[in-house]
Amino acid sequence: MNHKRITLFAGHYGSGKTNIAVNYALAMAKEGKRVVIGDLDIVNPYFRTADSANVLQAAGVELVSPQFANSNVDLPALPPDAYRLVQDRSCYAVMDIGGDDRGAYALGRFVPYIKEENDYCMAFVANASRPLTRTAEEALEVMREIEAACGLSFTCIINNTNLASETTADTVTDSLPFIEKLCELSGLPLWMHTVHAPLAQTLTDSLDNVFPLQLQEKYFDLPSQMLGNRPCSV
Repeated sequence: MNHKRITLFAGHYGSGKTNIAVNYALAMAKEGKRVVIGDLDIVNPYFRTADSANVLQAAGVELVSPQFANSNVDLPALPPDAYRLVQDRSCYAVMDIGGDDRGAYALGRFVPYIKEENDYCMAFVANASRPLTRTAEEALEVMREIEAACGLSFTCIINNTNLASETTADTVTDSLPFIEKLCELSGLPLWMHTVHAPLAQTLTDSLDNVFPLQLQEKYFDLPSQMLGNRPCSV
């Protein structure tokens, strides 16, 4: 896999960007790269990169996260060392961006550094199972809102369509028309399909660029208020 120096993951709430960011950072570390992952999500306190702190540390991945992540204190502030992600060019940086345009505002302060270096990939994580992005047109609207809020354009799309524990191979393959339409409307290429590892093997023969995911523990312990009428897709 050809990595950019900075890789950013953004998308709608519940799209699964945090879990993908963690897995991508771990994959690069496995290749022997020095990786720093930054949790820039100051909007959603439930799924955090910090939930995987022990796994990341064991893999040699450095974590930059808000001081009060995973506590009962909710302060929308980024740590000062977050600038390492864009200023230290000796490492590979992975950035988990907050959901929608409100979360993307936090990215804005780093955009001048990212544009100056011009060695980045910004992936829109699309999940056709989420209530507010079930059509390509809805997903495109979210994309444009995020771009306008942070001042940085997406470069590719990730298909992370899932129904949590109820995900099947058909869940993924049924999302292909949605993803193809989103790529057409946005003019962006599909980077990869991200799928829970046990299911990924069944899709590699029929789909290109399948990236297997190990899931954060909280994925299996979703609070009932997040579920609604359908399983929450993370």
